[in-house]
Amino acid sequence: MTDKSVDFAIRMAKCYQYLMNDRQEFIMSKQLFRSGTIIGANIHEGIQAQSKADFLSKYSIALKEASETSYWLVVLHRSEFLDDNLYMSLKQDVDELIRLLVSSIKTTKKSISLIINYQLSIIN
Repeated sequence: MTDKSVDFAIRMAKCYQYLMNDRQEFIMSKQLFRSGTIIGANIHEGIQAQSKADFLSKYSIALKEASETSYWLVVLHRSEFLDDNLYMSLKQDVDELIRLLVSSIKTTKKSISLIINYQLSIIN
């Protein structure tokens, strides 16, 4: 997932340049750039997490940012700053990141639950 998030961040940087230079869009493009690049930063932080809870926190933040990125893509597309092809390509990429993040979060929550249940069984 780290490579995908880095590739997506690079696409966000290029999209930001395109929106600023070619489409003269200065506000929403900055929001898209911020949310689209922070996804990977949080994924990378999560990999170095100090605990499962820390990992879960970082990946949950990445998921929120991916959701925000999806929102800005829709707004930019509907306001005709992004054409259909660019929108669909970027939307597919962010949707894939969302699916991967949701899967990792679910797996981690299940792992935490198993650990807690095991610890409780030892106590009882």
